[in-house]
Amino acid sequence: MRFAGIDIGSRSIELIILEDGRIVDRAQTETGFDPLNRAKALLAEKSFDHILATGYGRTLFEVSYEAPTVTEIKAYARGAWQLAPGVRSILDIGGQDSKAIALTETGRVTKFEMNDRCAAGTGKFLEIMAEALGYGLEDFGPAALQAEKSLNINSMCAVFAESEVTSLIAKGETPAEIARGLHAAVVRRAVSMLQRVHQDSGPVVFAGGVACNICIHRLLEQSLKLEVVVPKHPQMVGALGAALLAGENR
Repeated sequence: MRFAGIDIGSRSIELIILEDGRIVDRAQTETGFDPLNRAKALLAEKSFDHILATGYGRTLFEVSYEAPTVTEIKAYARGAWQLAPGVRSILDIGGQDSKAIALTETGRVTKFEMNDRCAAGTGKFLEIMAEALGYGLEDFGPAALQAEKSLNINSMCAVFAESEVTSLIAKGETPAEIARGLHAAVVRRAVSMLQRVHQDSGPVVFAGGVACNICIHRLLEQSLKLEVVVPKHPQMVGALGAALLAGENR
């Protein structure tokens, strides 16, 4: 049988299809302004027997498809545990929210913290800051890594931080050093979230689109003094977890 997991997020939608425990298909699309139709288009011509939905748009999907759903926390926990058995901490930074999750030694969620009320410390924040500094998003992390120093950024509000960036540029500070400071500010916020939910010496699984940012990854490892594991497809962790749970709940 084929089991599918779909993660309908605020910025993108991911789909994973499993057969005999193996990934046989994966797909991704932008969420746009009509997530349900985007999800339907993603599923067009896909073959599966059962599907489980997660993400902020899961309720819409549940009504339309009469399909069961699971919270993002449970989906990310199951997906991360599959990719890194024994992991005790998960950090997910997506387009418009971030979450830190602590797991027991058997992979059950014990505690979590989630920021979904503002863009601070999320992919959207980095996107806005990259544009303010004239970088493409894919170049932002590498540019920040090349900086000789990190400037202090006081505000994590996207609006105020953009004004602060403009002021620093006017003072003659280099874009790369401002970028490094912005990345460091995101990492400080993420580390604080992780430390509030769990303090463990084991590796941390870093998921979500921001996990593709090499500077955030490096600074996290330096700050935590732990191994930070980034899956090959970090945005697919929630969809993978949902697909696994779809099979296990039958």
